[in-house]
Amino acid sequence: MTTEEKLIIEGLRVSVEGREILKGVDLVLEKGQVHALMGPNGSGKSTLAYTLMGHPKYEVIAGQVLWKGENLLELPPDERAKRGVFLAFQYPTAIPGVTVANFLRMAVKAVHGERITPAQFRRLLKEKMALLKMDDSFATRYLNEGFSGGEKKRAEILQMAVLQPEIAILDETDSGLDIDALRIVAQGVNALLGPNLGVLIITHYQRILNYITPDVVHIMVDGRIVRSGGRELAEELEARGYDAIVKEVVGHGG
Repeated sequence: MTTEEKLIIEGLRVSVEGREILKGVDLVLEKGQVHALMGPNGSGKSTLAYTLMGHPKYEVIAGQVLWKGENLLELPPDERAKRGVFLAFQYPTAIPGVTVANFLRMAVKAVHGERITPAQFRRLLKEKMALLKMDDSFATRYLNEGFSGGEKKRAEILQMAVLQPEIAILDETDSGLDIDALRIVAQGVNALLGPNLGVLIITHYQRILNYITPDVVHIMVDGRIVRSGGRELAEELEARGYDAIVKEVVGHGG
């Protein structure tokens, strides 16, 4: 696979309000792969997600993020989205008065321009909702207003399905979901997986990985990725807990 089809994070250091959170992150995500980024609370997982999408609160001190021959860090958030990078939020915002369908139509227009007609958009939305086993009435509801936790996350996955990104970052998509909602959301993600999509799942718990099988698992501690491995690494983490991993890292000098 060429470097054009890889998201390459090199030596990324990021601070928030003067405090360094990411302390040299290196990670390569290929299209067609699923990577899981795990770590204790406060380790920097969500900071990485928001930095990749260009949130102004996060100041990049050093490093680069290469995608299709460009350093994403030099682009504003909307240009990153136009390059095929997508972030599903841990806490999606409600937008009263704006239906799911209208929001998605505006999102498609913003990311892909005028290349899709209203009729084409309706067909696309219907197709993706069927793929995700969503009732048509969902599209007429106001975005995230009165939604359950599971419905909010499904709306994020629907947005991902409609925008058809090449790199998707799912920031703690499993947060606050009961087991049934988690299974439904995971089925939605699995329905979208394929050779043209690379996924970075950021999670605190191993349980979502019971439904979405990662190719690579990374463990982040104190702003650094300290271990990477296969699916078995998540299982080891579940069995031993983060404390054991942190002690090992400290014992080896970080």
